[in-house]
Amino acid sequence: MTGFLPEERAWIDKMIDMGYIDIFREYNQLPGQYTYWDTFTRARERNSGWRIDYFLISTECRPAVTNASIQMETMGSDHCPVVLELSI
Repeated sequence: MTGFLPEERAWIDKMIDMGYIDIFREYNQLPGQYTYWDTFTRARERNSGWRIDYFLISTECRPAVTNASIQMETMGSDHCPVVLELSI
């Protein structure tokens, strides 16, 4: 599954190690927060998904962020919107 292959996870880890921030996790540490569900297996009904959509920000941008969220209740796709709110 995309987002869970070792080389994909290693890439995200490398970005974090470079100082980029997974800003959603600063606002929400709860488990079960996904952005993608397989439609073939009806995974969304069980909330058995993957978080494969990210906002990675630089530390310089951090002061401008006022919120980051996932709109899991928004239907219409196998993905849901991810939202980054900024004060500029």
